[in-house]
Amino acid sequence: MRTAWLPALGLFVLAPVCAEYLWGYDDSTGHPGTLVGNLIVFSPLYGAPALLIREVARRRGLGWPGILLLAAAFGVVQAAIVDQSMWSTGYRDIPYWEDMSVPTYLAPIGLSLYLALSFVGGHVILSIGSPIALVESLTPGRRRERWLGPVVLWVVALLYAAACVLVMKDAYDTGEASATWGQLLGSSVAAVGLVVAAFVVGRRPAMIVPGAVPRPLLVWAAAYAAMIGWVAIPPTRIGTALVALLALGAVVVVWRWSHRGDWGPLHVLALASGAVLAAGCFAFLTTPIGEVSDAEKYGHNVVLLALMVALSLGAALRARPRYGRSRA
Repeated sequence: MRTAWLPALGLFVLAPVCAEYLWGYDDSTGHPGTLVGNLIVFSPLYGAPALLIREVARRRGLGWPGILLLAAAFGVVQAAIVDQSMWSTGYRDIPYWEDMSVPTYLAPIGLSLYLALSFVGGHVILSIGSPIALVESLTPGRRRERWLGPVVLWVVALLYAAACVLVMKDAYDTGEASATWGQLLGSSVAAVGLVVAAFVVGRRPAMIVPGAVPRPLLVWAAAYAAMIGWVAIPPTRIGTALVALLALGAVVVVWRWSHRGDWGPLHVLALASGAVLAAGCFAFLTTPIGEVSDAEKYGHNVVLLALMVALSLGAALRARPRYGRSRA
């Protein structure tokens, strides 16, 4: 009974929902049976690494800097090695893929800067960071605890490895895999570097500095606006530069806020909630691939957005009694 099965199961399912389903871009949009069935692959592919990253960070005392750097390493592995979408200028016959990849495509290394920034950043925010923050806020008494025993930890790792093999095999079988050996090696080095950075930066003690922190509601509004800006800026060269500046500015601001004495669990939740709700709202503007009716699309959007609102409100109610008593 060393496994905290309820929060672990919640994160195992919520991570793929935030990473894939929330956007409503796929041909499974609005098809409940297909969405549930796809969790057989998506939960090991996204939920398993979210659990592993959370467990490693909490066991080793890495804190949120460590979690987010490990999430970035996962983003590199997922987009550059597993499905290799980062290297493609035409992926799964998605009609708008060229518009996203070509303007910032660097032919000498075969990489679209916009796709690299968008995919890795998206995995950090939606695949790993926000689901962990939401589930930990829903279970505040177990925020610092280990959720997985040693046997379950290995099972989760094996599930993730199996999902990666399955996705990679499909990518090669369908011809979607396009990375060269040099690109795969460079991606592996980058991922390892991010893991090392997670352990170096994450273990540093947080130095509390003077200064006020905005109320959680204002932090939520800032996170919501930043996420909307991220996805709404066009994938041109200038747009990509603006996205990079927006990301850098957000990191600097959050870093400064999080080192002040009044920063607490509700602020962490506000960042996560603002990001997922912004993604859920923007999803109403996406066009799914395949044959998806308007009723299926907008029904999907409404249900997923309502789910994120409910989780955010529930987490806020759970986290509020402990606000100000402990740091995230």
